[in-house]
Amino acid sequence: MSTDLPVVLITGASSGIGLETAVAAARAGSFVVATMRDTGRDAALRAAARDAGVAERIEVRRLDVTDQDAARECVAAVVADHGRLDGLVNNAGAGRVGTLEIDGTAKAREVMEVNFFGALHTTEAAMPHLRASGGRLVTVTSVGGVIGQPFNEAYCAAKFALEGFMEALHPVAARVGVSVSVVEPGAVASEFVRNAGAEDIPARIAEAGPYAEAMQAYLDRTRKSFAAAQSAADAGATVAALLTGDRPAFRVQTSEAARAFISPKLADLDGGTVTGLTAGWVA
Repeated sequence: MSTDLPVVLITGASSGIGLETAVAAARAGSFVVATMRDTGRDAALRAAARDAGVAERIEVRRLDVTDQDAARECVAAVVADHGRLDGLVNNAGAGRVGTLEIDGTAKAREVMEVNFFGALHTTEAAMPHLRASGGRLVTVTSVGGVIGQPFNEAYCAAKFALEGFMEALHPVAARVGVSVSVVEPGAVASEFVRNAGAEDIPARIAEAGPYAEAMQAYLDRTRKSFAAAQSAADAGATVAALLTGDRPAFRVQTSEAARAFISPKLADLDGGTVTGLTAGWVA
């Protein structure tokens, strides 16, 4: 069924920032295709959509972003059913607390598959349709995509890679009418955080060997930082605003805490200086 509303596809929408972005985007007037790896986990999204009065503007589809063929098929089906694609929000992600010597490279590859290649799969599939609509490509990265954080080596590597990829794509996509942005949340109270820490922490520390004391200190610090975490609704509202606002910035933080955290490394907070420079390379 085609629609006259802008059509937005959001990955990882079963909870947290993805869920809140889906509801906020629907409330702002978009038709939202909310994807998740397990559609049996759609109850929270559907309830939030009903409470917001936008249930008719949100549909749920299954998508495992690590499956490239599935990403292509999902995007093609959305365009076939609704006639257009105006926005893609790459939000699906997976955390990992550990360090290379203990975890090995296999765990790092798993994290990269979800956080980096998963976003590339959906972006590749969506780009022709975003070109046709003059659409928006928004990717949720992290403050961990700017500052490497202890015991988040694989996660930060994937988010650094995403930031670099999207920063390089920005001027190229702009030449064909597609806006590219990355969103950098700091601490957000979400199921993603609970999932990342869902492993048996005492067991993880016991396995950490010579890194056990440092891991314990890191986890103690992290628990304190998340005591004042931003709500997922606030972060989702920031993401959704990039789908409709005029001339969105390339780099956007979701809170003052996030801006303060990365400001020692990034003086160019909104990315305008870098993307302004590289835009000249393709003019």
